[in-house]
Amino acid sequence: MLNDSVYKNRYFSSDDFRIKNVMNTEIGILFLILSVTIFLLIFEFLRIDLIAIICMLALGWSGILSPNEMLSGFSSNAVIVVIAVMVLGRGLEKTGIMDRFTSYVLKKVNNDKSRIIFWISLAVGLLSGFIQNIGAIALFLPGIIQISRKSKISSYELIMPVAFSAILGGTLTLVASGPLVLVNDLLKNAGLDAFGIFSVTPVGFLLLFSGLLFFLIFGNRTLSIKNDISSNRTDQNRLIENLSVSTNVQQFLIEKNSNLVGKTIEDSVIRQKPEVNILAIKRESGLEYSPWRNTVFKAGQEIAILGSEENILAMADKHGLKRIYQAGDFNSLLNSKESGFAEMIIPGRSEITGKTIRDYSIRKRFGVEPILLFSQGKEIRGDISDRKISAGDSIIVYGLRNKIRDLRESLDFVVATSLQVDEMDTSSTLKALLCYGMAIIFALLGFPVALAFLSGAIGMVITRIISIEEMYRSIEWKVVFLLAGLIPLGIAMEKTGAAAFLAENLIALMADNNLMALISVGLLATLFTLVMSNTGAIVVLTPIIIEMANIGNFDPRTMVLFAAVCTANSFVLPTHQVNAFIQSSGGYSNADFLKTGIWMTLIFLIVTISYFYIIMV
Repeated sequence: MLNDSVYKNRYFSSDDFRIKNVMNTEIGILFLILSVTIFLLIFEFLRIDLIAIICMLALGWSGILSPNEMLSGFSSNAVIVVIAVMVLGRGLEKTGIMDRFTSYVLKKVNNDKSRIIFWISLAVGLLSGFIQNIGAIALFLPGIIQISRKSKISSYELIMPVAFSAILGGTLTLVASGPLVLVNDLLKNAGLDAFGIFSVTPVGFLLLFSGLLFFLIFGNRTLSIKNDISSNRTDQNRLIENLSVSTNVQQFLIEKNSNLVGKTIEDSVIRQKPEVNILAIKRESGLEYSPWRNTVFKAGQEIAILGSEENILAMADKHGLKRIYQAGDFNSLLNSKESGFAEMIIPGRSEITGKTIRDYSIRKRFGVEPILLFSQGKEIRGDISDRKISAGDSIIVYGLRNKIRDLRESLDFVVATSLQVDEMDTSSTLKALLCYGMAIIFALLGFPVALAFLSGAIGMVITRIISIEEMYRSIEWKVVFLLAGLIPLGIAMEKTGAAAFLAENLIALMADNNLMALISVGLLATLFTLVMSNTGAIVVLTPIIIEMANIGNFDPRTMVLFAAVCTANSFVLPTHQVNAFIQSSGGYSNADFLKTGIWMTLIFLIVTISYFYIIMV
């Protein structure tokens, strides 16, 4: 059993009470800062990145850390890795790799949420056994977001299970996480035998499958969709949902017996029917988008029509049109990445003010189709061509994205809809895969992860997969400041002796037998990994655990390995780099991590304590 003399002898000489009092004061101040930080994180009185910055400043102003130590988080490996994987993810996304991946996944799982969660989580978890978990989740995150949009399943329900699986997968081998990489070095320094690379694989598999099982059974309860969740909803999604506009585009052939033959679009009165719009027509001269009203229909022409299924079928039946199921030349209008809706607000200086859409010739000028008009607080559907436009009115149009970009450059309109989907550069696919693949290979070969991934990220810029401006835009600075602000907290825990103080006193209270020793070490490792780096946690805990094991006649190697595994038990706060990385993408609050993470934490402790208790008996 440890006693007070251990702590005193480790840090203070018997005749240096002044240093002891200073250290005790610093520990007290640190615990106060820590308590306030955790309180603010749980109840979210401020933004999470602002809380982290305030915590960092408090450590500096209190004198616990020097200015260099206070700002050291910005140069930490964890922050550099997070920045690098964001850039790498952007490069992969831009080349269309993730788009092809998501199409393949959805084809295999048939839009079933449980199957999507299980197979992607399993893939990420297994991959995390061999590369850093932040790299595994970064590789899949763009694809998960696209799957969310295509399957209409909220990213709020998909991302957290996959992220937690990445953390759990890091316990599959001794090469995937910092603490497990370090554990053999720490044991060798203490004169103990090292472990094999797959020594933790059995408990790692138990943890990974326990996590998957938890989300498959209880995921709908712990991750029930919030009413205000919108993280996976683009401006397109919001516009479509709020205005109840149809996104259904169908292709038809005008047959010889159609009553449209010989008539113009104006004469056919097609536009007068609500929610039915002719988007394009294929004539002998070529494909024409948003055709002019005096365009004459001829037999053999093909037309693309936007509207509800009911209205389109009614129109086709009335005019004798034959539905064509092959997209053909209209593929760009059927592809959400090449076309979409946009809301245009009319400024006072606009040339269209006081005119009608017909007078202004918006279709002829810009090649877009007007769908809806909002004027003087009223929503007007159907044929809006002859409505006078006033300053402040809004027009909803549908067209190719490059046409909508032309509208954005016009002084006559203010385009309020973001064009969030960029054109894919499939020619750079191989270069992007090489950059990411080399980053992973270098990491597996033992090079520092930050060096490997940052080199891969810069490779994306050098090979012109993305521009330097795109690189900066791809970085989620909220995540960067969150991690950089909280990392100094772990430094302060070690510098002041607070970590060792907690470890020795808590372990001394509970380490009476194998089970109590495992519980005490598991709880302590879990607590430490929430407020400091998991690598720092195992460095602080290892000498104390070895000393405790020797006194209590436990196997020190097994106890140290157990502690290293438990440093992955970081789910209840977004302080782990994986949790911080996915918070914005999933639209998670700190309360969401607490609500779901508390159950994952308990499952983690039950599984690990049970497994190690059995092998220690």
